[in-house]
Amino acid sequence: MRALLPLIFFIAAYVGLSVIAGDFYAIPVTVAFMMTAIVAVALSRGTLKHRIKVFSRGSGKDNILLMIWIFILAGAFAHSAKGMGSVDDVVNLMLGILPGNMVMAGLFLAAAVISLSIGTSVGTIVALMPIAVTMAHTMNESVPFIAAIVIGGSFFGDNLSFISDTTVCATQSQGCKMSDKFRTNIRIAAPAALILFVAYAVIGWQSKVPTDLPEVNYLKVIPYLTVLVTAIMGMNVLLVLVIGIALSGIVGMMSGDYGLLSWMKVIGEGIMGMSELIIVTMLAGGVLEMIRTNGGIRFLMNSILRHVHSPRSAELSIAALVSATNVCTANNTVAIITVAGIAREISHKYALDPRRVASILDTFSCIIQGILPYGAQLLMGAALAGISPLQIIPYLYYPLILAVFALGNILMVRKLKTEE
Repeated sequence: MRALLPLIFFIAAYVGLSVIAGDFYAIPVTVAFMMTAIVAVALSRGTLKHRIKVFSRGSGKDNILLMIWIFILAGAFAHSAKGMGSVDDVVNLMLGILPGNMVMAGLFLAAAVISLSIGTSVGTIVALMPIAVTMAHTMNESVPFIAAIVIGGSFFGDNLSFISDTTVCATQSQGCKMSDKFRTNIRIAAPAALILFVAYAVIGWQSKVPTDLPEVNYLKVIPYLTVLVTAIMGMNVLLVLVIGIALSGIVGMMSGDYGLLSWMKVIGEGIMGMSELIIVTMLAGGVLEMIRTNGGIRFLMNSILRHVHSPRSAELSIAALVSATNVCTANNTVAIITVAGIAREISHKYALDPRRVASILDTFSCIIQGILPYGAQLLMGAALAGISPLQIIPYLYYPLILAVFALGNILMVRKLKTEE
């Protein structure tokens, strides 16, 4: 329990400081994480040098550094594309095609299709969020609400895609085919997504598209169109962003919006705009590594496994294990890898279907990752939208609906099998 105190402190500190400030979004996440990092180091065992070494190891892990590279390039691309008008032209093009009542549903569908194609929620958010936010401003819609639509849709594909790292880890660890896991998973995710698609169409019924849209400069659409197409083709997200940055500069200079030096300046501003996000990511990585090293995850696993007595409780325990681990690691892939071995042991002991176990691991890890204010997806989405991650959370309907269907599937299917 002691190992989990930093995580509990983070939640208490953030909420407490926000209440004192009188504004729930006034306190930067960096402040809460800095205080949490100090507490995590103070509560850990060993010499101060050893504790700092463990913290630094967590901050510099491969997955943390990869996220930081994505944040840097995403900031550079988003700022570069926006500075020369690419985002505005893409938005005007989309608003000219979509009727107003289908903009919200259309964004959700676009995020779902792109994420299903490229297998990454972060890559989808990077590609779509600047467009979605500009559309929100143009149509006078809530930015946190629109941001949540993109994030929710991005997790649909992250959960189902054949090339998603969560799918690969879940299926390989449980010894089942991706196609079998997909068929099991789609029965849960598809109804949740369909309900939300219809809901967004209904919610957006009164939305109006401005009639005085400027004429689209199709040359400026090229950078974003290229990013979307290359992402859907499965190109590495880092390479996609590098291409996007280069095209933004080339098109910007061709259209007279940039000189070489002004383009470089805009890129620098975009990177600096991601500085808070980068700091939070490194602090979170260090704190979560200390929780793991000090036995926090093992404590959670032992606490949950005490309640396993039947196939139904076995499936619920696997869902709880991967969910709790995801809270402590802020990475759904790492959470799956961490509990996969134990999940397989539980599966063998209670004769569970490996396809269902793989589906549970993937689905519940995505549900938790989709609502974590310190997860890469919400941090990235909030940074690109210029808002706090906590402002997005109240509108994250897809993870909640998916959770209802996923839990219902465990409870109802197991009940039917017991009755049979």
